[in-house]
Amino acid sequence: MAAFSSRVMLGPLVAAIDQGTSSTRFLVFNAKTAELLSHHQVEINQSFPKEGWVEEDPKEILQSVYECMERTCEKLTQLNVDISNIKAIGVTNQRETTLVWDKETGEALYNAIVWLDLRTQSTVERLINKTPGRNKNHLKHKTGLPISTYFSAVKLRWLMDNVDEVAEAVLTRRAMFGTVDSWLIWCLTGGKSGGVHCTDVTNASRTMLFNIHTLDWDPELCKYFDIPMEILPKVRSSSEIYGLMKSGCLSGIPISGCLGDQSAALVGQMCFQEGQAKNTYGTGCFLLRNTGAKPVMSEHGLLTTVAYKLGRDKPACYALEGSVAIAGAVVRWLKDNLGIIQTSTELEKLAASVGTSYGCYFVPAFSGLYAPYWEPSARGIICGLTQFTNKSHLAFAALEAVCFQTREILDAMNQDSGIPLTQLQVDGGMTSNRLLMQLQADILCIPVVKPSMPETTALGAAMAAGAAEGVSVWSLHPEDLSEVTSEKFEPQINPEESEFRYARWKKAVQRAMNWETTEPISNGNGETSIFSSVPLGFYILGSMLMLIGAKYIAGHK
Repeated sequence: MAAFSSRVMLGPLVAAIDQGTSSTRFLVFNAKTAELLSHHQVEINQSFPKEGWVEEDPKEILQSVYECMERTCEKLTQLNVDISNIKAIGVTNQRETTLVWDKETGEALYNAIVWLDLRTQSTVERLINKTPGRNKNHLKHKTGLPISTYFSAVKLRWLMDNVDEVAEAVLTRRAMFGTVDSWLIWCLTGGKSGGVHCTDVTNASRTMLFNIHTLDWDPELCKYFDIPMEILPKVRSSSEIYGLMKSGCLSGIPISGCLGDQSAALVGQMCFQEGQAKNTYGTGCFLLRNTGAKPVMSEHGLLTTVAYKLGRDKPACYALEGSVAIAGAVVRWLKDNLGIIQTSTELEKLAASVGTSYGCYFVPAFSGLYAPYWEPSARGIICGLTQFTNKSHLAFAALEAVCFQTREILDAMNQDSGIPLTQLQVDGGMTSNRLLMQLQADILCIPVVKPSMPETTALGAAMAAGAAEGVSVWSLHPEDLSEVTSEKFEPQINPEESEFRYARWKKAVQRAMNWETTEPISNGNGETSIFSSVPLGFYILGSMLMLIGAKYIAGHK
Protein backbone atom coordinates (compact mmCIF):
# COMPACT_ATOMS: atom_id res chain seq x y z
CA MET A 1 0.00 0.00 0.00
CA ALA A 2 2.89 2.36 0.83
CA ALA A 3 4.39 1.81 -2.62
CA PHE A 4 1.01 2.56 -4.20
CA SER A 5 0.69 5.82 -2.25
CA SER A 6 4.18 6.98 -3.25
CA ARG A 7 3.33 6.40 -6.89
CA VAL A 8 0.15 8.47 -6.63
CA MET A 9 2.13 11.36 -5.06
CA LEU A 10 4.77 11.52 -7.80
CA GLY A 11 4.02 15.07 -8.92
CA PRO A 12 4.93 16.36 -12.39
CA LEU A 13 6.65 14.03 -14.85
CA VAL A 14 8.65 14.89 -17.98
CA ALA A 15 9.31 12.56 -20.91
CA ALA A 16 12.15 12.39 -23.43
CA ILE A 17 12.43 10.95 -26.92
CA ASP A 18 16.02 9.75 -27.39
CA GLN A 19 16.45 8.93 -31.08
CA GLY A 20 19.97 7.54 -31.49
CA THR A 21 21.89 5.96 -34.36
CA SER A 22 21.22 2.37 -33.32
CA SER A 23 18.00 2.66 -31.28
CA THR A 24 15.08 4.83 -30.23
CA ARG A 25 14.04 5.21 -26.60
CA PHE A 26 11.23 6.94 -24.77
CA LEU A 27 11.85 7.64 -21.08
CA VAL A 28 9.79 9.24 -18.32
CA PHE A 29 11.40 11.07 -15.37
CA ASN A 30 10.16 12.53 -12.09
CA ALA A 31 10.74 16.30 -12.47
CA LYS A 32 11.49 16.76 -8.76
CA THR A 33 13.93 13.88 -8.19
CA ALA A 34 15.22 13.12 -11.75
CA GLU A 35 14.32 9.46 -11.07
CA LEU A 36 13.73 7.34 -14.17
CA LEU A 37 10.26 5.77 -13.83
CA SER A 38 9.88 3.79 -17.03
CA HIS A 39 11.19 3.48 -20.57
CA HIS A 40 10.99 1.43 -23.75
CA GLN A 41 13.61 0.87 -26.46
CA VAL A 42 13.41 -0.25 -30.10
CA GLU A 43 16.43 -1.02 -32.30
CA ILE A 44 16.80 0.84 -35.62
CA ASN A 45 17.90 -0.94 -38.79
CA GLN A 46 20.80 0.53 -40.72
CA SER A 47 21.31 -0.18 -44.41
CA PHE A 48 24.61 -0.07 -46.27
CA PRO A 49 23.64 0.17 -49.99
CA LYS A 50 27.27 0.69 -51.08
CA GLU A 51 30.65 0.68 -49.41
CA GLY A 52 30.86 3.66 -47.05
CA TRP A 53 27.12 4.47 -47.36
CA VAL A 54 24.96 4.39 -44.21
CA GLU A 55 21.20 5.01 -44.36
CA GLU A 56 18.11 4.68 -42.16
CA ASP A 57 14.42 4.70 -43.05
CA PRO A 58 12.71 7.95 -41.88
CA LYS A 59 9.35 6.13 -41.58
CA GLU A 60 10.92 3.47 -39.37
CA ILE A 61 12.51 6.16 -37.19
CA LEU A 62 9.11 7.88 -36.73
CA GLN A 63 7.27 4.60 -36.16
CA SER A 64 9.83 3.56 -33.53
CA VAL A 65 9.11 6.80 -31.62
CA TYR A 66 5.34 6.10 -31.58
CA GLU A 67 5.95 2.49 -30.54
CA CYS A 68 8.25 3.50 -27.67
CA MET A 69 5.72 6.09 -26.48
CA GLU A 70 2.81 3.65 -26.50
CA ARG A 71 4.75 0.87 -24.74
CA THR A 72 6.08 3.25 -22.07
CA CYS A 73 2.59 4.62 -21.39
CA GLU A 74 1.33 1.03 -21.01
CA LYS A 75 4.13 0.27 -18.52
CA LEU A 76 3.33 3.42 -16.52
CA THR A 77 -0.36 2.49 -16.40
CA GLN A 78 0.60 -0.96 -15.05
CA LEU A 79 2.61 0.85 -12.33
CA ASN A 80 -0.50 2.90 -11.42
CA VAL A 81 1.18 6.07 -12.68
CA ASP A 82 -1.24 8.58 -14.17
CA ILE A 83 0.16 9.55 -17.60
CA SER A 84 -1.72 12.86 -17.42
CA ASN A 85 1.09 13.87 -15.01
CA ILE A 86 3.45 14.04 -18.01
CA LYS A 87 3.70 17.80 -18.51
CA ALA A 88 6.25 18.06 -21.35
CA ILE A 89 8.32 16.10 -23.84
CA GLY A 90 11.94 16.73 -24.82
CA VAL A 91 13.64 15.51 -27.99
CA THR A 92 17.26 14.46 -28.30
CA ASN A 93 18.72 12.94 -31.43
CA GLN A 94 21.63 11.63 -33.46
CA ARG A 95 23.11 14.80 -34.93
CA GLU A 96 24.08 15.64 -38.54
CA THR A 97 21.93 12.80 -40.00
CA THR A 98 20.17 14.43 -42.96
CA LEU A 99 16.60 14.17 -44.27
CA VAL A 100 14.56 15.89 -46.98
CA TRP A 101 10.78 15.49 -47.18
CA ASP A 102 7.80 16.80 -49.14
CA LYS A 103 5.76 19.22 -47.05
CA GLU A 104 2.59 18.53 -49.12
CA THR A 105 2.61 14.71 -48.94
CA GLY A 106 4.50 14.42 -45.64
CA GLU A 107 6.70 11.71 -47.21
CA ALA A 108 10.49 11.55 -46.97
CA LEU A 109 12.05 11.83 -50.45
CA TYR A 110 15.03 9.59 -49.67
CA ASN A 111 16.40 7.59 -46.76
CA ALA A 112 18.07 9.50 -43.93
CA ILE A 113 21.81 9.80 -44.69
CA VAL A 114 23.47 8.94 -41.38
CA TRP A 115 26.27 11.09 -39.90
CA LEU A 116 28.80 8.24 -40.41
CA ASP A 117 28.16 8.10 -44.16
CA LEU A 118 31.16 8.60 -46.47
CA ARG A 119 29.53 9.06 -49.91
CA THR A 120 30.36 12.79 -49.93
CA GLN A 121 34.14 12.26 -49.67
CA SER A 122 34.83 13.34 -53.27
CA THR A 123 32.55 16.40 -52.77
CA VAL A 124 34.50 17.33 -49.65
CA GLU A 125 37.84 16.99 -51.42
CA ARG A 126 36.54 19.10 -54.31
CA LEU A 127 35.41 21.83 -51.86
CA ILE A 128 38.74 21.76 -50.00
CA ASN A 129 40.68 21.98 -53.31
CA LYS A 130 38.70 25.15 -54.15
CA THR A 131 39.72 26.90 -50.90
CA PRO A 132 42.81 29.13 -50.62
CA GLY A 133 45.74 26.89 -49.63
CA ARG A 134 43.49 23.77 -49.81
CA ASN A 135 42.45 24.51 -46.23
CA LYS A 136 39.81 22.23 -44.65
CA ASN A 137 39.29 24.89 -41.92
CA HIS A 138 38.27 27.54 -44.48
CA LEU A 139 34.77 27.93 -42.93
CA LYS A 140 35.78 27.32 -39.33
CA HIS A 141 35.71 31.02 -38.32
CA LYS A 142 31.92 30.97 -38.85
CA THR A 143 30.97 27.33 -38.25
CA GLY A 144 33.55 26.06 -35.74
CA LEU A 145 33.85 22.99 -38.02
CA PRO A 146 36.23 21.64 -40.68
CA ILE A 147 34.85 20.81 -44.14
CA SER A 148 34.09 17.12 -43.64
CA THR A 149 31.76 14.29 -44.70
CA TYR A 150 30.47 14.34 -41.09
CA PHE A 151 28.26 17.42 -41.33
CA SER A 152 24.84 17.95 -42.90
CA ALA A 153 25.51 20.53 -45.65
CA VAL A 154 27.49 18.14 -47.88
CA LYS A 155 24.89 15.37 -47.38
CA LEU A 156 22.11 17.80 -48.37
CA ARG A 157 24.14 18.90 -51.39
CA TRP A 158 24.51 15.23 -52.42
CA LEU A 159 20.74 14.68 -52.13
CA MET A 160 20.03 17.75 -54.29
CA ASP A 161 22.57 16.63 -56.91
CA ASN A 162 21.78 12.92 -57.04
CA VAL A 163 18.13 12.34 -56.12
CA ASP A 164 15.67 13.58 -58.77
CA GLU A 165 12.74 13.72 -56.33
CA VAL A 166 14.73 16.00 -54.01
CA ALA A 167 15.90 18.29 -56.84
CA GLU A 168 12.31 18.59 -58.15
CA ALA A 169 10.85 19.25 -54.68
CA VAL A 170 13.44 22.02 -54.13
CA LEU A 171 12.55 23.61 -57.49
CA THR A 172 8.79 23.45 -56.77
CA ARG A 173 9.31 24.76 -53.20
CA ARG A 174 7.85 21.62 -51.59
CA ALA A 175 11.12 20.43 -50.00
CA MET A 176 11.89 20.64 -46.31
CA PHE A 177 15.34 19.87 -44.94
CA GLY A 178 16.01 18.81 -41.41
CA THR A 179 18.11 16.76 -39.06
CA VAL A 180 16.30 14.00 -37.11
CA ASP A 181 14.97 16.44 -34.48
CA SER A 182 13.28 18.56 -37.18
CA TRP A 183 11.71 15.52 -38.86
CA LEU A 184 10.32 14.22 -35.55
CA ILE A 185 9.01 17.56 -34.28
CA TRP A 186 7.38 18.34 -37.66
CA CYS A 187 5.68 14.91 -37.78
CA LEU A 188 4.64 14.85 -34.10
CA THR A 189 3.14 18.37 -34.23
CA GLY A 190 0.91 17.62 -37.23
CA GLY A 191 3.14 16.95 -40.24
CA LYS A 192 1.54 18.15 -43.47
CA SER A 193 -1.39 19.48 -41.39
CA GLY A 194 0.42 22.36 -39.71
CA GLY A 195 3.54 20.64 -38.36
CA VAL A 196 6.21 22.93 -36.88
CA HIS A 197 9.40 23.06 -38.98
CA CYS A 198 12.12 23.95 -36.50
CA THR A 199 15.46 22.91 -35.03
CA ASP A 200 17.48 24.08 -32.06
CA VAL A 201 20.83 25.89 -31.96
CA THR A 202 22.79 22.74 -31.02
CA ASN A 203 21.57 20.72 -34.02
CA ALA A 204 21.84 23.72 -36.36
CA SER A 205 25.47 24.20 -35.32
CA ARG A 206 26.31 20.79 -36.86
CA THR A 207 25.18 21.57 -40.40
CA MET A 208 28.02 23.87 -41.68
CA LEU A 209 25.24 26.32 -42.70
CA PHE A 210 24.90 27.96 -39.27
CA ASN A 211 26.89 30.91 -37.95
CA ILE A 212 27.78 30.10 -34.33
CA HIS A 213 28.32 33.82 -33.55
CA THR A 214 25.04 35.24 -34.92
CA LEU A 215 23.16 32.03 -33.95
CA ASP A 216 21.33 31.88 -37.26
CA TRP A 217 21.62 30.46 -40.77
CA ASP A 218 24.37 32.26 -42.65
CA PRO A 219 23.52 33.50 -46.19
CA GLU A 220 27.18 33.28 -47.30
CA LEU A 221 27.50 29.67 -46.10
CA CYS A 222 24.24 28.73 -47.83
CA LYS A 223 25.55 30.37 -51.01
CA TYR A 224 28.87 28.50 -50.67
CA PHE A 225 27.03 25.15 -50.68
CA ASP A 226 24.34 26.48 -53.08
CA ILE A 227 21.49 25.60 -50.71
CA PRO A 228 18.25 27.68 -50.78
CA MET A 229 17.51 29.09 -47.34
CA GLU A 230 13.74 28.58 -47.63
CA ILE A 231 14.12 24.79 -47.16
CA LEU A 232 15.84 25.23 -43.77
CA PRO A 233 13.96 24.91 -40.46
CA LYS A 234 13.52 27.88 -38.13
CA VAL A 235 16.24 27.95 -35.46
CA ARG A 236 14.93 28.05 -31.88
CA SER A 237 16.47 27.79 -28.42
CA SER A 238 16.92 24.38 -26.76
CA SER A 239 14.19 25.03 -24.18
CA GLU A 240 10.87 26.54 -25.27
CA ILE A 241 7.46 25.27 -26.39
CA TYR A 242 7.73 24.43 -30.11
CA GLY A 243 4.27 22.89 -30.50
CA LEU A 244 1.85 20.30 -29.12
CA MET A 245 1.67 16.55 -29.75
CA LYS A 246 -1.12 15.96 -32.26
CA SER A 247 -1.72 12.21 -31.90
CA GLY A 248 -1.07 9.12 -29.81
CA CYS A 249 -1.42 8.56 -26.07
CA LEU A 250 0.23 11.92 -25.26
CA SER A 251 -1.81 14.12 -27.62
CA GLY A 252 -1.94 17.76 -26.43
CA ILE A 253 1.32 17.65 -24.43
CA PRO A 254 3.90 20.32 -25.37
CA ILE A 255 7.22 19.43 -27.01
CA SER A 256 9.41 21.95 -25.23
CA GLY A 257 13.01 20.73 -25.24
CA CYS A 258 15.38 19.94 -28.11
CA LEU A 259 19.10 19.17 -27.94
CA GLY A 260 21.50 17.19 -30.12
CA ASP A 261 22.42 14.04 -28.21
CA GLN A 262 25.89 15.17 -27.09
CA SER A 263 24.61 18.53 -25.86
CA ALA A 264 21.80 16.73 -24.04
CA ALA A 265 24.35 14.49 -22.28
CA LEU A 266 26.33 17.60 -21.22
CA VAL A 267 23.14 19.03 -19.67
CA GLY A 268 22.18 15.64 -18.16
CA GLN A 269 25.65 15.40 -16.56
CA MET A 270 24.97 18.92 -15.21
CA CYS A 271 28.15 20.36 -16.76
CA PHE A 272 26.87 23.93 -16.48
CA GLN A 273 30.17 25.41 -15.29
CA GLU A 274 32.98 26.47 -17.61
CA GLY A 275 35.64 23.74 -17.69
CA GLN A 276 33.30 20.84 -16.86
CA ALA A 277 33.38 17.96 -19.36
CA LYS A 278 31.77 14.61 -20.18
CA ASN A 279 32.47 11.73 -22.57
CA THR A 280 29.60 9.73 -24.10
CA TYR A 281 30.22 6.20 -25.38
CA GLY A 282 27.58 5.39 -27.98
CA THR A 283 27.88 4.41 -31.65
CA GLY A 284 30.69 6.97 -31.67
CA CYS A 285 32.49 8.64 -28.78
CA PHE A 286 32.04 12.32 -27.97
CA LEU A 287 33.96 14.38 -25.44
CA LEU A 288 32.51 17.85 -24.75
CA ARG A 289 33.96 20.54 -22.51
CA ASN A 290 31.90 23.57 -21.52
CA THR A 291 33.76 26.75 -22.56
CA GLY A 292 31.14 29.25 -21.34
CA ALA A 293 29.54 32.16 -23.19
CA LYS A 294 32.28 32.57 -25.82
CA PRO A 295 33.19 30.12 -28.59
CA VAL A 296 36.79 28.90 -28.29
CA MET A 297 38.52 27.90 -31.54
CA SER A 298 40.65 24.77 -31.29
CA GLU A 299 44.27 24.62 -32.46
CA HIS A 300 44.36 20.83 -32.08
CA GLY A 301 41.65 19.35 -34.29
CA LEU A 302 38.61 19.77 -32.04
CA LEU A 303 35.24 21.23 -33.03
CA THR A 304 33.67 24.39 -31.64
CA THR A 305 29.97 23.81 -31.13
CA VAL A 306 26.92 25.29 -29.39
CA ALA A 307 26.46 23.39 -26.11
CA TYR A 308 22.95 24.67 -25.29
CA LYS A 309 20.71 27.73 -25.08
CA LEU A 310 18.22 27.02 -22.33
CA GLY A 311 15.54 29.58 -23.15
CA ARG A 312 14.67 32.19 -25.77
CA ASP A 313 16.15 35.02 -23.72
CA LYS A 314 19.02 33.02 -22.23
CA PRO A 315 22.58 33.27 -23.56
CA ALA A 316 24.06 30.49 -25.68
CA CYS A 317 26.75 28.36 -24.07
CA TYR A 318 29.56 26.84 -26.18
CA ALA A 319 31.71 23.73 -26.01
CA LEU A 320 34.86 22.24 -27.47
CA GLU A 321 34.15 18.78 -28.84
CA GLY A 322 36.29 15.79 -29.73
CA SER A 323 34.33 13.42 -32.00
CA VAL A 324 35.27 9.78 -32.59
CA ALA A 325 33.27 8.02 -35.33
CA ILE A 326 33.55 4.40 -34.17
CA ALA A 327 33.13 3.31 -30.53
CA GLY A 328 30.06 1.11 -29.89
CA ALA A 329 29.91 0.57 -33.65
CA VAL A 330 33.01 -1.62 -33.36
CA VAL A 331 31.05 -4.00 -31.10
CA ARG A 332 28.27 -4.19 -33.68
CA TRP A 333 30.90 -4.89 -36.38
CA LEU A 334 32.47 -7.73 -34.36
CA LYS A 335 28.98 -9.17 -33.83
CA ASP A 336 27.33 -8.67 -37.24
CA ASN A 337 30.29 -8.75 -39.65
CA LEU A 338 32.79 -11.13 -38.03
CA GLY A 339 30.38 -13.16 -35.88
CA ILE A 340 32.93 -13.57 -33.06
CA ILE A 341 30.29 -12.58 -30.49
CA GLN A 342 26.52 -13.13 -30.39
CA THR A 343 25.68 -10.31 -27.95
CA SER A 344 27.40 -7.09 -26.86
CA THR A 345 27.83 -8.38 -23.29
CA GLU A 346 29.95 -11.28 -24.59
CA LEU A 347 32.68 -8.84 -25.64
CA GLU A 348 33.56 -7.99 -22.04
CA LYS A 349 33.80 -11.68 -21.05
CA LEU A 350 35.90 -12.51 -24.11
CA ALA A 351 38.33 -9.61 -23.50
CA ALA A 352 38.51 -10.30 -19.74
CA SER A 353 39.43 -13.94 -20.39
CA VAL A 354 42.87 -12.82 -21.68
CA GLY A 355 43.29 -9.41 -19.98
CA THR A 356 45.59 -8.18 -22.76
CA SER A 357 45.64 -7.62 -26.53
CA TYR A 358 49.02 -9.39 -26.66
CA GLY A 359 50.47 -6.61 -28.83
CA CYS A 360 47.49 -6.51 -31.20
CA TYR A 361 46.22 -3.01 -32.12
CA PHE A 362 42.92 -2.27 -33.83
CA VAL A 363 42.28 1.13 -35.47
CA PRO A 364 38.55 1.04 -36.42
CA ALA A 365 38.71 3.84 -39.01
CA PHE A 366 35.67 2.47 -40.89
CA SER A 367 34.54 6.03 -41.72
CA GLY A 368 37.97 7.60 -41.88
CA LEU A 369 39.34 9.26 -38.75
CA TYR A 370 37.50 12.11 -37.01
CA ALA A 371 39.10 14.22 -34.24
CA PRO A 372 41.88 15.15 -33.95
CA TYR A 373 42.97 14.06 -37.48
CA TRP A 374 39.94 14.71 -39.77
CA GLU A 375 41.39 12.27 -42.28
CA PRO A 376 38.66 10.74 -44.49
CA SER A 377 41.17 8.61 -46.44
CA ALA A 378 42.11 6.52 -43.37
CA ARG A 379 40.70 3.00 -43.14
CA GLY A 380 40.47 0.40 -40.39
CA ILE A 381 43.46 -1.83 -39.71
CA ILE A 382 44.39 -4.59 -37.26
CA CYS A 383 48.15 -4.91 -36.75
CA GLY A 384 50.65 -6.63 -34.46
CA LEU A 385 49.12 -10.04 -35.22
CA THR A 386 51.06 -13.23 -34.44
CA GLN A 387 50.14 -16.93 -34.61
CA PHE A 388 49.26 -16.64 -30.92
CA THR A 389 46.59 -13.94 -31.52
CA ASN A 390 43.00 -15.16 -31.12
CA LYS A 391 39.51 -13.64 -31.01
CA SER A 392 39.85 -12.79 -27.29
CA HIS A 393 42.91 -10.62 -28.01
CA LEU A 394 40.98 -8.94 -30.83
CA ALA A 395 38.07 -8.26 -28.45
CA PHE A 396 40.49 -6.68 -25.96
CA ALA A 397 42.11 -4.62 -28.74
CA ALA A 398 38.65 -3.36 -29.79
CA LEU A 399 37.94 -2.09 -26.26
CA GLU A 400 41.41 -0.54 -26.04
CA ALA A 401 40.77 1.23 -29.36
CA VAL A 402 37.80 3.10 -27.83
CA CYS A 403 40.02 4.14 -24.90
CA PHE A 404 42.98 5.19 -27.04
CA GLN A 405 40.74 7.33 -29.25
CA THR A 406 39.35 9.01 -26.13
CA ARG A 407 42.93 9.62 -24.94
CA GLU A 408 43.73 11.37 -28.24
CA ILE A 409 40.81 13.78 -27.97
CA LEU A 410 41.41 14.36 -24.24
CA ASP A 411 45.06 15.26 -24.97
CA ALA A 412 43.90 17.73 -27.66
CA MET A 413 41.36 19.24 -25.25
CA ASN A 414 43.95 19.65 -22.49
CA GLN A 415 46.29 21.38 -24.97
CA ASP A 416 43.54 23.74 -26.14
CA SER A 417 42.35 24.68 -22.65
CA GLY A 418 45.72 24.65 -20.89
CA ILE A 419 43.99 23.14 -17.85
CA PRO A 420 44.18 19.31 -17.78
CA LEU A 421 41.06 17.44 -16.68
CA THR A 422 41.62 15.74 -13.34
CA GLN A 423 38.80 13.21 -13.85
CA LEU A 424 36.48 12.22 -16.69
CA GLN A 425 32.68 12.06 -16.34
CA VAL A 426 31.26 9.37 -18.61
CA ASP A 427 27.89 8.11 -19.85
CA GLY A 428 26.31 6.14 -22.71
CA GLY A 429 25.53 2.50 -23.43
CA MET A 430 29.13 1.23 -23.41
CA THR A 431 29.73 2.43 -19.83
CA SER A 432 27.97 -0.71 -18.57
CA ASN A 433 31.16 -2.53 -19.66
CA ARG A 434 33.22 -2.39 -16.45
CA LEU A 435 36.38 -3.64 -18.15
CA LEU A 436 36.14 -0.78 -20.65
CA MET A 437 35.77 1.76 -17.82
CA GLN A 438 38.83 0.36 -15.99
CA LEU A 439 40.84 0.32 -19.23
CA GLN A 440 39.82 3.94 -19.84
CA ALA A 441 41.10 5.02 -16.40
CA ASP A 442 44.35 3.10 -17.00
CA ILE A 443 44.96 4.63 -20.43
CA LEU A 444 44.08 8.20 -19.35
CA CYS A 445 45.91 7.92 -16.01
CA ILE A 446 43.01 9.80 -14.35
CA PRO A 447 39.85 8.54 -12.56
CA VAL A 448 36.72 7.82 -14.63
CA VAL A 449 33.39 8.70 -12.97
CA LYS A 450 30.22 6.95 -14.09
CA PRO A 451 26.75 8.02 -12.83
CA SER A 452 24.57 5.22 -11.44
CA MET A 453 21.74 6.37 -13.77
CA PRO A 454 23.30 6.00 -17.24
CA GLU A 455 20.50 7.69 -19.26
CA THR A 456 22.00 11.17 -19.03
CA THR A 457 21.27 12.04 -22.69
CA ALA A 458 17.52 11.55 -22.22
CA LEU A 459 17.71 13.24 -18.81
CA GLY A 460 19.24 16.35 -20.43
CA ALA A 461 16.38 16.57 -22.96
CA ALA A 462 13.82 16.10 -20.16
CA MET A 463 15.49 18.85 -18.08
CA ALA A 464 15.36 21.29 -21.03
CA ALA A 465 11.68 20.43 -21.68
CA GLY A 466 10.65 20.66 -18.03
CA ALA A 467 12.44 23.99 -17.51
CA ALA A 468 10.86 25.68 -20.56
CA GLU A 469 8.82 28.86 -20.09
CA GLY A 470 5.16 27.85 -19.92
CA VAL A 471 6.03 24.43 -18.45
CA SER A 472 8.39 25.30 -15.56
CA VAL A 473 8.21 22.01 -13.65
CA TRP A 474 11.98 21.42 -13.55
CA SER A 475 14.35 23.86 -11.86
CA LEU A 476 17.86 24.19 -13.30
CA HIS A 477 19.16 26.30 -10.38
CA PRO A 478 22.32 24.61 -9.03
CA GLU A 479 20.85 24.32 -5.51
CA ASP A 480 17.76 22.49 -6.87
CA LEU A 481 19.61 19.93 -9.00
CA SER A 482 19.49 16.39 -7.67
CA GLU A 483 22.67 14.91 -6.23
CA VAL A 484 23.89 12.22 -8.61
CA THR A 485 25.33 8.99 -7.19
CA SER A 486 28.27 7.64 -9.15
CA GLU A 487 31.00 5.01 -9.30
CA LYS A 488 34.68 5.89 -9.68
CA PHE A 489 37.29 3.82 -11.56
CA GLU A 490 40.87 4.63 -10.47
CA PRO A 491 43.93 3.94 -12.69
CA GLN A 492 45.53 0.60 -11.77
CA ILE A 493 48.61 0.42 -14.02
CA ASN A 494 51.77 2.51 -13.89
CA PRO A 495 51.94 5.52 -16.25
CA GLU A 496 55.01 4.11 -18.08
CA GLU A 497 53.06 1.06 -19.29
CA SER A 498 50.14 3.29 -20.27
CA GLU A 499 52.45 5.56 -22.30
CA PHE A 500 54.11 2.58 -24.03
CA ARG A 501 50.75 1.18 -25.15
CA TYR A 502 49.57 4.62 -26.28
CA ALA A 503 52.75 5.17 -28.34
CA ARG A 504 52.13 1.81 -30.05
CA TRP A 505 48.55 2.88 -30.80
CA LYS A 506 49.80 6.14 -32.40
CA LYS A 507 52.11 4.06 -34.58
CA ALA A 508 49.13 1.93 -35.70
CA VAL A 509 47.12 5.09 -36.51
CA GLN A 510 49.88 6.26 -38.87
CA ARG A 511 49.64 2.91 -40.69
CA ALA A 512 45.89 3.52 -41.23
CA MET A 513 46.39 6.95 -42.83
CA ASN A 514 46.03 7.83 -46.55
CA TRP A 515 44.72 4.39 -47.40
CA GLU A 516 41.88 5.14 -49.79
CA THR A 517 41.83 7.18 -52.99
CA THR A 518 38.51 8.86 -53.76
CA GLU A 519 38.52 9.10 -57.54
CA PRO A 520 37.22 5.71 -58.75
CA ILE A 521 38.79 4.22 -61.88
CA SER A 522 36.07 2.92 -64.18
CA ASN A 523 36.52 -0.29 -66.16
CA GLY A 524 34.51 1.14 -69.06
CA ASN A 525 31.19 -0.37 -67.99
CA GLY A 526 30.60 2.27 -65.35
CA GLU A 527 31.81 -0.15 -62.67
CA THR A 528 34.59 0.77 -60.28
CA SER A 529 37.83 -1.11 -60.68
CA ILE A 530 39.51 -2.83 -57.74
CA PHE A 531 42.57 -0.75 -58.65
CA SER A 532 40.80 2.42 -57.41
CA SER A 533 42.36 1.54 -54.06
CA VAL A 534 46.05 2.21 -54.66
CA PRO A 535 47.39 -0.11 -51.90
CA LEU A 536 45.04 -2.89 -53.02
CA GLY A 537 46.20 -2.36 -56.61
CA PHE A 538 49.85 -2.66 -55.58
CA TYR A 539 49.06 -5.76 -53.57
CA ILE A 540 47.26 -7.48 -56.46
CA LEU A 541 49.89 -6.49 -59.02
CA GLY A 542 52.65 -7.68 -56.68
CA SER A 543 50.86 -10.98 -56.11
CA MET A 544 50.39 -11.49 -59.87
CA LEU A 545 54.09 -10.81 -60.54
CA MET A 546 55.09 -13.26 -57.80
CA LEU A 547 52.82 -15.93 -59.28
CA ILE A 548 54.22 -15.37 -62.79
CA GLY A 549 57.75 -15.48 -61.36
CA ALA A 550 57.03 -18.70 -59.46
CA LYS A 551 55.55 -20.30 -62.59
CA TYR A 552 58.58 -19.23 -64.60
CA ILE A 553 61.03 -20.67 -62.05
CA ALA A 554 59.02 -23.90 -61.81
CA GLY A 555 59.16 -24.25 -65.61
CA HIS A 556 62.96 -23.97 -65.60
CA LYS A 557 63.68 -26.62 -62.97
